[in-house]
Amino acid sequence: MNKIVKIFSGSIIVPLTAIVMGLLVGALIMLLGGYDPLLAYQSLFSQVFGNLYDLGETFREITPLVLTGLAVAFAFRAGLFNIGGEGQFIIGMTAATFVGIKITGLPMIIHAPLALIVGGICGGLWAAIAGYFKAKRGVNEVITTIMLNWTALYLANYIVRHFLLLKGQQRSENLQDSASISIQWLSELLGNARMHWGTLIAVLAAVFFYILLWKTKQGFELRAVGLNPHAAEYAGMNVGRNIIKSMFISGMFAGLAGAVQILGVFHYQSVMSGTPGIGFDGIAVALIGMNHPFGVLLGGFLFGSLTYGSAGMSFGAGVPPELIRIVIGSIIFFIATPGIVRYVLKPLYAKRKKEKVL
Repeated sequence: MNKIVKIFSGSIIVPLTAIVMGLLVGALIMLLGGYDPLLAYQSLFSQVFGNLYDLGETFREITPLVLTGLAVAFAFRAGLFNIGGEGQFIIGMTAATFVGIKITGLPMIIHAPLALIVGGICGGLWAAIAGYFKAKRGVNEVITTIMLNWTALYLANYIVRHFLLLKGQQRSENLQDSASISIQWLSELLGNARMHWGTLIAVLAAVFFYILLWKTKQGFELRAVGLNPHAAEYAGMNVGRNIIKSMFISGMFAGLAGAVQILGVFHYQSVMSGTPGIGFDGIAVALIGMNHPFGVLLGGFLFGSLTYGSAGMSFGAGVPPELIRIVIGSIIFFIATPGIVRYVLKPLYAKRKKEKVL
């Protein structure tokens, strides 16, 4: 625990200040638009923590954001920019739907984990395609992952339309009950909020991320390749294999995000006219979390709370929900430009330095 605290102790002031500055920018924009920022933020807080149902739904909103944030952060730590979390999310979602509908006769203790595992693996394999082209052909992973996002969307729609479609509807059949990861007793406790085991899986995924990258030999290799592939190759590491492996693990996180959404929230898959956006939101979560797994947990909590609470701002203060995106964008801007934040904090640092001298 002390080591975890030590990791954040040197850098937590900057992101926290960036969050405060982002909220202040949002408040200023609300004032310019004729809205009351204090009422808006109060309404947001009430929407998130006002009752047990909203609290449960907030955690439901946070869960996939954490997993897609981990996907982006893991790739970044390995020197890669996985902008394809959206496609990996869709593939994981579709694979879990297929298993949840087509495989029959299994008990819940086998069926639900199987659907989760298949969703995660398929998301990983989808990301590994970009990893292969990067490792073997030198193709920039940003380009391939963006292209694979749209390929995933059309492939998912094809699978739903031709193999899973509910007659007369633009969606799949319902998943079998044995494939559900919903937690019924917890949902009832929280006013029938859509609670599921995916929230625990997201936390365990963050712990796995930390242990793998910082406590294992394999993690050292992945980070070494990310920091300097030429030095890693000179040291005898297989750079190409590690790139593919990094993308596979990254994609597994995003695939799991899609799987838990289907198995725990919707229980069917619709024919989509566009991408859900959760994979792209994961990029913002990773940036807010400074690409650290436990930072991503906090970033996901912040992003998910702001997203879910935006409805409260709209109803309680008349603020358009789009304004919350400006707040989130402002936070990301200040986190991405730490020089501005440090300039704001400069008087504080100078005062602390003077006190130490005295």
